[in-house]
Amino acid sequence: MKSYDAVVIGGGPAGMTAALYLLRSGVRTLMVEKLSPGGQVLLTEEIENYPGFPEGLKGYELADAFAAQLDKYKPEKILDEVREMRVDPEGKKGHELLVGEEWIHAKCIILSTGARYRPLGAPGEQRLIGRGVSYCALCDGNFYRGKTVAVVGGGNSALEESLYLAKLVKKIYLIHRRDDFRGLKCYQDKCFTHPAIEVIRSSVVTEILGENEVTGVAVENRNSGEKSVIEVDGVFVFVGFAPNVGFVPKEVDMDANGVLTDTEMRTNVPGIFAAGDIRSKHCRQVATAVGDGATAANTAFAYLEQLDA
Repeated sequence: MKSYDAVVIGGGPAGMTAALYLLRSGVRTLMVEKLSPGGQVLLTEEIENYPGFPEGLKGYELADAFAAQLDKYKPEKILDEVREMRVDPEGKKGHELLVGEEWIHAKCIILSTGARYRPLGAPGEQRLIGRGVSYCALCDGNFYRGKTVAVVGGGNSALEESLYLAKLVKKIYLIHRRDDFRGLKCYQDKCFTHPAIEVIRSSVVTEILGENEVTGVAVENRNSGEKSVIEVDGVFVFVGFAPNVGFVPKEVDMDANGVLTDTEMRTNVPGIFAAGDIRSKHCRQVATAVGDGATAANTAFAYLEQLDA
């Protein structure tokens, strides 16, 4: 069984930052990433709020810059996923990971597998995924060029993706279950004044309609109870995130929003840390993921020093 000082699981901004800091500290580190480095950043068309880039930049450009800087330190990588974890509750014996078909031992682990878009849960959604239901405007927006779509959600993702789609589609119905939106005011101002975006407040999508492809959405106003059907060619769902914790064992404390940590990214299990969107937190941004990764790596390094003392 191969053994490492640290294993970083996940190759998004948090994972790449954690690996960078560990490698610069001389820690023998393995990175496990099943897809291309970048995580959710790769699904973001434009990033306007990452410090140091006043004109903004494409998501893939930032991901490529992170990866290029990390690659200077020649990290060991496995392009696969963690299928199982066996943890020592006291941390003294280290922890074991099943990566693909191989078990790997690690003195410490940083969990940074991020989160995925949360489904809406409306009838018709699962059946029509890939046939009009999407969770990524950057991935699928071009299929709806000149068409009419619905965007469901009221946070930053819903507003940002609406602005991106507005460059492609003819009409957007932006549907939010509350009257007030949670997204940043700068995004709200752009969406609420855009000629292609019609905002529908205090309303929920009760069903996504269509047999072989999306033809519309059934909508109910939460205040009046009024029901209506809006004809659309596609539905983009942005109603929050679900952390990628399927491989995390029960010994690690979690709640509905992700892995629980202290401010230094420690979990309740010695030698296991978490960083980025997998954590239970409210602010999920590239800047906070990078900060989490740096903090987790610093705390992990101190932990390893203590083990060897």
